[in-house]
Amino acid sequence: MTEDTALLDRGPSADAGADPVLQVEDLRTYFDTRDGVVKAVDGLSFSVRPGEILSVVGESGCGKSITSLSVMQLLPRPPARFASGRIMFKGSDLLQASEEEMRRVRGNEISMIFQDPMSSLNPVLSIGDQLTEAIMLHQGLSQKQAMDHAAEMLDLVHIPEPRRRLKEYPHQLSGGMRQRVMIAMALSCNPSVLIADEPTTALDVTIQAQILALMEEIRDKLKTAIILITHDLGVVAEMADRVLVMYAGRKVEEADVAEIFERPQHPYTRGLMRSVPRLTTDFSEARQERLSEIPGIVPALTNLPKGCTFAERCAFATDRCRAEYPALEPKKPDHLAACWESANLPDWTL
Repeated sequence: MTEDTALLDRGPSADAGADPVLQVEDLRTYFDTRDGVVKAVDGLSFSVRPGEILSVVGESGCGKSITSLSVMQLLPRPPARFASGRIMFKGSDLLQASEEEMRRVRGNEISMIFQDPMSSLNPVLSIGDQLTEAIMLHQGLSQKQAMDHAAEMLDLVHIPEPRRRLKEYPHQLSGGMRQRVMIAMALSCNPSVLIADEPTTALDVTIQAQILALMEEIRDKLKTAIILITHDLGVVAEMADRVLVMYAGRKVEEADVAEIFERPQHPYTRGLMRSVPRLTTDFSEARQERLSEIPGIVPALTNLPKGCTFAERCAFATDRCRAEYPALEPKKPDHLAACWESANLPDWTL
C-alpha cells in the first residue's frame, strides 16, 4: 500500500450482510428541450446499505445532482421525465409514488443537504420555525415538543446555545453554522438515507473538516446510509466506503474506496486523480511539475457519440472505443468499470 492510500486501510462501517436501504435500477432521467433530449442520467444503477457512505464523483454536469433530485422526486415534470428505471425504497418504487406519498418520504425517511445553505434556508423565517416545520409535519409533535426536539438536534450538531439560535435568522449565522442547521434539519426525523450534495462547498478547510467529522459521527450513532456527492477526491478518501464515478450521465466505475484509489480501471478515474494538486516537501520539484489535466470537454448530452463517451478525451482509445460503448463489467472482484482497454492500461502510480 502506498503512503497516499495508507489512510484508506480501514474496516467497513456498513453491515456487509445487510440488505440495501435504497436501490436504484437502470435510472434514465431525460429532459425534453428545444435542442433535443438531454440524457442527464442514462442507465444508472447503484445501492446503499445502512451505515454506508457511498460517494458519487465526477465533473460538473455529469449527472450527480440530477441523480439525487431524481431520488427525491424534486424535478419538474415536464421538462424532466423518467424514461425507465426503478428507485426502490423499503419495498416501494419511488418513481411510481404519488406526490402525497413523496411528501411523507421527503425530509422524513430520505433527507437531503443541499449545496448552498444560505439559499436553502428561508431568510425571513427563524431557524426554529424552519426546523420545527418538518418535525411537526412528520412526527406529529406539538409546537413546544417540536421546539424542544429542534434544540436537541442543534445540540447534536454541536451548535452552542441552541435555544438562543432557534430565535435567530440565517443571516445571523456563519456559513459553517448554517450548514450545521441544514444537517440538523435533515436529521430531525431520523431518516434512513441522507443525501449530501457537496455539503462542504464554499466552506473554509477548518469548517469542512468539522462538517465531515460531524457526518461520520452521525452515521456511526444513527446507522444512517449517506450518499455523498462531491468533486473533492480528498473528501472521498477521508469519508467514503464505496465510490461511484460518473461521466456524461453514466456510471463508468464503481469499487470500494481503497480499491479505486490503488487500482483505478478507467482512464477517466485516473485523470480525475492526477488532476488534484499534491502537497510535497520538495518545493523545487513542486514548482517544476505541471498539474495534469484531462484534455477536451464533455460531449453534449443531446448528441452523445455512438461509442465510449470519453473516447475523444482518452489517450488509450481505440477504433473499437469510438464505435461501441463498453459494457459495465467486473474487472476485479467487486470492481466494475466500463472500458474496453482496462487490461491494457499501464501500471498505476499517482
